[in-house]
Order: sequence, then structure tokens, then C-alpha cells
Amino acid sequence: MSHLDPYGSAEPRGWDRPDHPAPALPWPEPEMEPGQWHRRPGVAPDMYAEPHTRPRPQVDAHSEPESADRAPYDRPAGTNGHHPDDSEYPTTQLEPVRDAEPEPEPEPARAPGRRQRGRRRASADRPPTQQPASSRAGRNLPAAIAVGVALGALIVVPLFFYTPAFVLVVAGAVAVGSWEMARAVRRSGAHPPLVPLIAGGVLTVGLAWFAGPDALSLGLLVTVLGTMVWRLGDGPRGFQRDLTAATLIAVYVPFLGGFAALLAAAPDDGHLRVLVTLVAVVLSDTGGYAAGVSFGKHPMAPSVSPKKSWEGFAGSVTAAALGSALLLWLLLDVAPWWGALFGLAVSGAAVLGDLAESMIKRDLGVKDMSNLLPGHGGLMDRLDSILFALPTAYLLLAVFVPVLE
Repeated sequence: MSHLDPYGSAEPRGWDRPDHPAPALPWPEPEMEPGQWHRRPGVAPDMYAEPHTRPRPQVDAHSEPESADRAPYDRPAGTNGHHPDDSEYPTTQLEPVRDAEPEPEPEPARAPGRRQRGRRRASADRPPTQQPASSRAGRNLPAAIAVGVALGALIVVPLFFYTPAFVLVVAGAVAVGSWEMARAVRRSGAHPPLVPLIAGGVLTVGLAWFAGPDALSLGLLVTVLGTMVWRLGDGPRGFQRDLTAATLIAVYVPFLGGFAALLAAAPDDGHLRVLVTLVAVVLSDTGGYAAGVSFGKHPMAPSVSPKKSWEGFAGSVTAAALGSALLLWLLLDVAPWWGALFGLAVSGAAVLGDLAESMIKRDLGVKDMSNLLPGHGGLMDRLDSILFALPTAYLLLAVFVPVLE
């Protein structure tokens, strides 16, 4: 059968065409016997013998003797291309071919006068760069002390010289704390409306200052209802989640912070009530820090705050009890044992407040509420213990030192 032309021609090509005779095929010559056509003419039959029967070539006396270290390919080859008597010349063992290890690439040349980013290496002539010192609590202690002194002055000065200005400071702290909390809970997917929270928080503090405890509860109710109405404009999706977060913030920050206005609103000694409460909280934090750093070995709540220890808690309540016993006796004429009880209660509430905020931050996956205050984190990181201590102090002082109308 003829092959078709790939270019479309039906004419047979090659030896299939009649005018081109087929080429001679490489068949053995007719005079050779079958089975011997593969032997080349003129070659002795013994050259086709097996290697073990092949005769060893004679070595001439004048020829150069072969040495053992001579490579097989240096020996003379036979007529058929094979070396004579290959069986007695073992194959030379060559080293296996291995991939050559890549040479290290040369470092790119740096521009003169410029140094790569990162820390420079220290040497005898160049000492290592001094990093900012931090305490065992992981804070920049000098910055924390400076910020703490500034916050104390911001509270104490208006408290003793112009009490309404102190109420404005409380309202501002409530607004900042509400903003930090609303910003932090967004990591969980909740988006509480910020405007009604801040406006309601400031209103709550003002109502507590002018109208007392009943107005404080009214301010909380107005804040929650205002948040609910404001949130209706964003649709039903996530309404329950956002309203829950907003209610938590309204209770945690404006409502608890409003007790500072209630303490300051007491006639004649309102500023002293606020002072003894803040001093008890400061003594609790300082005593707990000192005892925890020096003797802390048994974690108090490792899953919530690993750095808090029972030794630190003992230091907190001891320092607060001793300091409050002396301070309430000197300033408010309260018996020392009642003052010690006041210090114990306020210190316990402050520690619970600190643990509560640590729980919230751990649940949200944040270390600090913000970076507003160097060495402290956010303002809520300083208000956490105070917020729980304020209602406790208000209740105890209302019993120990009743307010005279």
C-alpha cells in the first residue's frame, strides 16, 4: 500500500514508485552459509571466541610491559575494537560522580558610609546599645513613675482647690475609658456605637454629682436606651452582640466611675473621702507589686494574670489595711480597726477589678487597652482597680462616716 503525500499528493513516494527500483537490502551474500553471515571477511574465527577462551597476545621482548596502574583504555585494542583478554584486566574503579557543593554567593557590596538596618555589633571600641530599662513587670519603670505622678497631680490639685473641676476630670476619664473599651471590643466583632456611650457616660457622671445615687442609676438607664436607639439605624445584623458590648461598657466605665462623683459630692469632707479611697488603691498596688516581685512564687490566677501571686495579694491587703487604718483615723476620725477593715475591702475590690480587666483583655487577645500612657498602656489599665474600689469605698464610708444633711 502506498503512502500518502503529507502535502496532499496521492502519488506514491520512495521505493513504492514503479520508476524507482527498491534499494538493495543488507541481506547476507548467497555464497555464505546461514549463521555465518555476521562474521566479517578477513577476520580470523578465533577472534570471535568467548572472552575466557580468547588467546592472550604475545608480548614482545622489546615491547613495553604493561603495568598494573595502566588504565584499560591505554592498552592496545584488538582488531574488533575489544581489548585482548579483558577478563584479566578488571575494570578500573572510578570515584562516583557527586554533585558539587554550590559555592556561597558573595555578599552584595554595600554602599560606603551606609550601614545595614538592625542592631550593630558590639566590640571593644563600640559597646552595645543600651536598651531602655524595664522592670520585672515588663514596664518602663521611669516612664511609669512619671506618668503616675502626673495623673496624681491632675486628680489631687482640682480635688482640693476646685471640686467641680475634679468632676470634669472624672467625666473626661470616663469618656476616654469608654473609647478605649469600644475600640478594644471591636477585635471580637462587636461594634458598639461610640457617640451615645461617651455622651451617656458624661451625663451619668454629671447626674451623680448634682442629684445623687438615684440619678446615677438613671444615667445608666439613659445611656443603655440611647445606645439601643442609635444602634437601630445600622440594621438588625449583629444587633444583640453590639448592644451587649455597649451595656458592658456602660456599666463598667460610666456607672462605676460615677461613684467618684458621689464621693466628691459629700458636703464638708467629699475631697477627703476621695483621697482615702485613692490612697488605699495606691497602697494596694504598691504593696502587691513589692511583695510579688520579692516573694511571689504561687500564682493566684495563672490563666488570667500569670504575674499575680498570693504573696503579692497578701502584700496588697497588708499595705492597704495599715495605711487606711492610720489615714482614716487622722482624716475622718474613724477607729483604726474600722480603717483596717476599709483597707482590706478596698484592696480586695481593687485586685478583683484588676483581674476582671485582665480577663477581658485575655478574651480579646490584647495586652493593653491602648498605648495612650507610656509605661502604663491605656487609661483603662490604670482605672481597672479604681473602678471596683469606688463603690466599695462609697458603701463602707456611708456606714463608718454617715453623711449629715
